[in-house]
Amino acid sequence: MKVNLKGTLLAFFTLGTLLLSGCSELAVLDPKGPQAEVQANDTIMLITLMGGIVVTVLIILGVMLFKYRASKQSADYEPPHIHGHWLVEAICIGIPVLIVIFLSFRSIESNYLVESAPAAYADEESLVIYASSSNWKWHFSYPEQDIETVNYLFIPANRNIEFRLYSYGPITSFWVPQLGGQKYAMADMVTTLHLAADVEGEFWGRNANFSGAGTAENTFTVTSMSDEKFNEWVEEVHATADPLTEEKFEELLEPGHLGTSTYTGTHLEFSPAPEHSHGKTGPKVTGEQEQEDHSSH
Repeated sequence: MKVNLKGTLLAFFTLGTLLLSGCSELAVLDPKGPQAEVQANDTIMLITLMGGIVVTVLIILGVMLFKYRASKQSADYEPPHIHGHWLVEAICIGIPVLIVIFLSFRSIESNYLVESAPAAYADEESLVIYASSSNWKWHFSYPEQDIETVNYLFIPANRNIEFRLYSYGPITSFWVPQLGGQKYAMADMVTTLHLAADVEGEFWGRNANFSGAGTAENTFTVTSMSDEKFNEWVEEVHATADPLTEEKFEELLEPGHLGTSTYTGTHLEFSPAPEHSHGKTGPKVTGEQEQEDHSSH
């Protein structure tokens, strides 16, 4: 069967154009914070490196196919027996080894950068926010401000935010693509994630781990603002919001989707975070201890 090569290539090109025309800019390649910038740079570096390898291999393949293509020879022709060439073998083995070594060192360096507080804000006091998930919503507790929100976050720009993650149900994954990578929230331990926003704006976050029928709508928004606006919001919440009671919190934990809501007080007072911690230096701190620490200041 004869294949129409030009028609096939044209069809693939048209399909690719249609698919790409519906794509907006990838959030992970549009960083708005130092942690996300590290990961975006690594992603671009990997794409460039892999693209360079693929192009190089295709060029070498084309050269080899052309140079050593079949030609008309006599029936008794025998090609010469060729032993391996040390230079070719060194290139074929050495270059992949060098690439693996380079990527290993880069991965270790990047992991240290994204697991710690951003260097630009390392000398400043972090804002601690407990982010807990339930089916299918996010609860954000601000111990220092004595506020709790559901399905939305307000944070000050240009300040490290120390998220302490855990879950009231199945394992979930806290992810704000424009601020940094994802990290798991589990039921029996607290994991720590450092994020910061270099600019003011609104960002989209979600649970990036499948946790049942409502996972697709398990999303939230993050709004970064100036310190002044953040403090004004805190004062407004204390002036207008209802207190979070244990009964209300139990109601919020029921499976289902909710909009956004705001409360004074946090559930850490009567339902503290798990005592086990991971990725956090220093002594383990429960929600009640956190409240006592801030009240003593």
